[in-house]
Amino acid sequence: MIILIVEDDARIRNELKKLLQKENYKIELIKDFTKDITSEIKSISKSLIILDINLPNQNGFDICKKIREQENVPIIFVTSLTSEEDELKSILSGGNDFITKPYNTSILLEKIKRALKEHDPIQYKELKVKDVTLDLHLSIVKHNDKEVELTRNEFHILYYFFLNPDKIISKEELLDYLWNEKYYLDDNILNVNLNRLRKKLEEIDIPDFIKNVRGKGYQI
Repeated sequence: MIILIVEDDARIRNELKKLLQKENYKIELIKDFTKDITSEIKSISKSLIILDINLPNQNGFDICKKIREQENVPIIFVTSLTSEEDELKSILSGGNDFITKPYNTSILLEKIKRALKEHDPIQYKELKVKDVTLDLHLSIVKHNDKEVELTRNEFHILYYFFLNPDKIISKEELLDYLWNEKYYLDDNILNVNLNRLRKKLEEIDIPDFIKNVRGKGYQI
């Protein structure tokens, strides 16, 4: 699980990083707040966002609303603001939870666990991108009235694409994900599985579902 920390206070940011790494979470950080960070947040693969409200020249509520336009990733606000109005704003902007500084680390960790569990795609039977559906229980991909069964490797490759729709995914990122999930594919085996997967997608009339992005990787 990858947690993205959006916090401008370096001390708090590093404390959060150390705390979460001890819990075996992978961490991504936003450190440069001199620019609009929303696009950067959207480009990072993450399972959950810890988002401060008062950021330099930016507002966490506005950032959350923009993220919600494209993503359903869980967002937990961590802030020094304590008013009920701010807690309400965090909900209305699309946040999943709210905790105030100084926070109780046990409570924060429990909120993170619950948010991740509630948003774990494996809790759902299907994922859908555009008009293509991936059945998570049966390892079947469906399009219109056609469907095709996938092997274990084919399923996990396509599953990662479904978790990151519209994102350009490099071969290295895909291999890292598969390796971390204990599917030890090398470059050659990945190419073989991608070719087989594309042939199966062609069978159900979506030959260009996985696109090559020249010099960068793949995208659905």
